[in-house]
Amino acid sequence: MDAEKNDEDLAQEVDGLKRKLEDERCRLNDGNLVVISHNVDPIPTVNARVRRVLKGHQGKVLSLAWGTDKRHIVSSSQVSFPMGFIIRHLLKDGKILVWDAFTMNKEFVISMPTTWVMACAYSPSGNYVACGGLDNKCTVYPLTPEEDPVLKKKLVATHMSYLACCQFNISDHQLLTGSGDSTCVLWDIESAQIIQSFHGHSGDVLSISLSPSESGRVFVSA
Repeated sequence: MDAEKNDEDLAQEVDGLKRKLEDERCRLNDGNLVVISHNVDPIPTVNARVRRVLKGHQGKVLSLAWGTDKRHIVSSSQVSFPMGFIIRHLLKDGKILVWDAFTMNKEFVISMPTTWVMACAYSPSGNYVACGGLDNKCTVYPLTPEEDPVLKKKLVATHMSYLACCQFNISDHQLLTGSGDSTCVLWDIESAQIIQSFHGHSGDVLSISLSPSESGRVFVSA
């Protein structure tokens, strides 16, 4: 009987606390959303229009990133297979393209050893791009007009599943990646070694975004 009475007393105490919280919430509310939003100016419409159309990919564009010069773009895509393709088409390389958005010229065309290039990123200096996809890897390519970027490529990151996203961390020396293996990893580009791994997702990591601060210590992932 004592246990039942204690349960009843606790239930009554919880109900009383809930009522007090609701009363306090109502006391602090100085209006409702409908009334307050009535005095807020409407959000202006965005008058966006097409400036350039960059054509060159043969399949779906899966990722792109602007360079810090606000002129160059790197983009990646999947390989498009025509109807009636044969097995050898499965070995066809994916591509990443580096564009001059002003002139619409393709400055670099880089073949990738995977049919789906799902992630790409531009380095802060504009001298490198990073990319990867279903190969589970992230590779960094130097952008030098004098020689083929493929000859100087550097494998930086390797995951247990596909690479979904990547981003340079403040400088050209660190790279942050997200993967279908549910992890985010910060890499040292020069040594290709892990600086720190981030765990917590229960599913694929599809997107990452670094804080715009100069420290490079905060990022979000989804």
